[in-house]
Order: sequence, then structure tokens, then C-alpha cells
Amino acid sequence: MQLVEPRPNRPIPIRITPLIDVVFILLVFFMLTTRLLPVDYLELGNDTSQRSTTAGDPRPELRVEVDGRILWQNTRYSLQELVPALTAAGVSEANLETAPEASLASFTRTLSTLDNAGITPHWKRSGTPES
Repeated sequence: MQLVEPRPNRPIPIRITPLIDVVFILLVFFMLTTRLLPVDYLELGNDTSQRSTTAGDPRPELRVEVDGRILWQNTRYSLQELVPALTAAGVSEANLETAPEASLASFTRTLSTLDNAGITPHWKRSGTPES
């Protein structure tokens, strides 16, 4: 009398689907139960002791208007007129902001043109349009 059935000669395939389910359940469990380090305890590498406290000249403020023209020093310029004017004034960096209704295409065209001309644009987000 044989108490244990003999194993078949062919290999038994391992079903991996239940293993993947268990791994995902464990992953979700640990994601939900883990406590992250509070932001108060993060050390930031923000050592500004080597920098000078005096600021240089402020960057010029450029504003992309709704029609695609750019406002600089209370004068409206087209993009083709603005780049030579900025270059003649010796501007190498500028703050760029947009009117709330200005199109994304006008903004990206201005940003790319300034960057290609060697003027580093810094984007300044302005408020959203009033409803």
C-alpha cells in the first residue's frame, strides 16, 4: 500500500499570477503605512554665506501682450524689433511675464527667440484671468 502518490515525470508549471498579486498587495500596504520624514527636518544645502548681499542691476521686465507684442519700458515692440533693442541696451537676461489672456504660442515664440538671441529669459508667472 502506497500512502503518497508518485510525482509525475513532467515538470509542474509555476503559476506566477498569484505571486504578482501578493507583491502588489504588499506594495500598496507598505506605501500606505510608511511615514515619511517631516519637511521640518530636511536639511537643505542653501549656504549663501559665500554670496554677496548686494544685488546688481535689476533684470528688465518684458510682458507678452494678448496680440503677441512685447511691452518693455512702456513701449510695445514686435518680436523682430525687441531683440535688436535688447542687444543694443546690453541686456543678457530678462524677466518674461505674460498677460493672463496671452496665447501659449506667443509666449513660447518669445521665449525661444530670446533664448536663440543669447538673452536668458526667466519666466515669471502672473495671475490668472478674473472670471
